Amino acid sequence: AGFIKSPLSQKRLTQDSVELYCEAIGNPIPEIQWWFEGNEPNETYVQLWDGARQDRVKINATYNLHSTSTIYIANLTSDDSGMYECRASNDPDRNHLSKSPKVKWIRSQANVFVIERPEVKGYMNDASVNRILTCNMTEPSSAIEGHEWILGDKIVKKDMESSTFTSYTIEGKVEEHSGVYQCVYKTNPVIKGEVSVKVPPQVMAYKKSEHGNEGDTGVLTCKNPSFPPVTSWNWYKKGQEVSAPIVNGSGRYIIKSSGNKTELRILKLNIEEDTGDYHCNATNSQGSGGATVNLRVRSRLAALWPFLGIVAEVLVLVTIIFIYEKRRKPDEVLD
Repeated sequence: AGFIKSPLSQKRLTQDSVELYCEAIGNPIPEIQWWFEGNEPNETYVQLWDGARQDRVKINATYNLHSTSTIYIANLTSDDSGMYECRASNDPDRNHLSKSPKVKWIRSQANVFVIERPEVKGYMNDASVNRILTCNMTEPSSAIEGHEWILGDKIVKKDMESSTFTSYTIEGKVEEHSGVYQCVYKTNPVIKGEVSVKVPPQVMAYKKSEHGNEGDTGVLTCKNPSFPPVTSWNWYKKGQEVSAPIVNGSGRYIIKSSGNKTELRILKLNIEEDTGDYHCNATNSQGSGGATVNLRVRSRLAALWPFLGIVAEVLVLVTIIFIYEKRRKPDEVLD
């Protein structure tokens, strides 16, 4: 027996992808093949293989206890519309060119409809406050049953309107709401557009003040939560010229920058040389921004001072009691 586990009818948009899954059971373990028949009247079934259609077709198969096979087609075009057939057989003569197999191929089919992708135009106004994001779709492929606006994994707005036009208003400072917004049209299949809200880096220090012990490694960190990502990071020490940033690997400095985060490590901290303010600066396509971190370096003996203070207090107290006892008159001594 063999069957396709995926839905038997699927709608997809051009440039999307589709995946079909087939499973077959038999003894001996049957072979699985994939075949395709287009929607044109005179088209016949042709076999598909891994790498077909300019390497857009990927076929994975496993034969362990039973047979499973998955066909994946990327970057769909209208020519990919048609009937996809999974065939399974364990007859020894199944692939013989002259002999017909005693056991016929078991077949299961799924129809894929590839619809031309409608155009969605996104736009953001240039107002200083209350930026308005808009999307407009031309020639929807099916009825619109509502809209959603998504930022990251959070839905910021939803409605049940059927219009090809939808909008979302950013209230407050746009710097606090940057990112790639998705306008989602609830159609079959779902249509999505994008509007990018770009701002200069809004750099923040993990801690505005860092402490380290003399001889240890100091770690200063900055991050940028805004969009677009940072393209370059620089570190400066207060008193140095902006044209002379800290160079990674120079002296005792190690800089590790990855996307929207940067880290400055200072090896073997020195009280006189390393104490002070450090400035991290980020640059992206919209501009630059920075933040300041204050580093305080403590002596290794700093942790001993409270203990030594307590010891000194105890010694002073014991000395006072000893002197007092020595100076007491004999008649003051209790029986």
